[in-house]
Amino acid sequence: MKVGVLALQGAFREHQKVLAACGAESVQVRKPEQLEDISALVIPGGESTTIGKLLLEFNLFEPLVKLGQGGLPVFGTCAGMILLAREIAGSGQPRLGLMDISVERNAFGRQVESFEADLDIPVLGEEPFRAVFIRAPYIIEAGGGVEVLARFGEKIVMARQGRCLAAAFHPELTGDLRIHRYFLEKCVRAGQNCKG
Repeated sequence: MKVGVLALQGAFREHQKVLAACGAESVQVRKPEQLEDISALVIPGGESTTIGKLLLEFNLFEPLVKLGQGGLPVFGTCAGMILLAREIAGSGQPRLGLMDISVERNAFGRQVESFEADLDIPVLGEEPFRAVFIRAPYIIEAGGGVEVLARFGEKIVMARQGRCLAAAFHPELTGDLRIHRYFLEKCVRAGQNCKG
């Protein structure tokens, strides 16, 4: 199994390190031809409007939409979650629309208001997951086919729809492999499409 990690901006190297620790081979994706041999894709955090523009500039946008609609497992963290959404509150920025979620950007404040928090994520077991929130979004609304996996207070911060997984925080910065393992086990090896 080879997992592509979108390498236009953000913590793509950190995702690659976590994937390697999980036993998965990864490759950085910057060109459409690098999508050809991957079994899944990770879209890291960064600045979602910039990543969206770069997806268009590097001719990755349409291929990613087609692959995602065709069932390619996709894991988006922070800005990656924003790009997976069907709707972004108050924004017409490019988005892949692979998950039936509506998101609010920078919902917890600016960079200086970044924080860490323990989250209960039942699909990962009883031990809380220490989440790193950096200018994080959250899910305002999730469609009927979306499974909510975690909340911070009342705000949805992690969800799954078929083979797509979205987290508002940065699991790649924690040293805890459980979310990446969950993606590899439940999304990559699962038999349903993102829209499933």
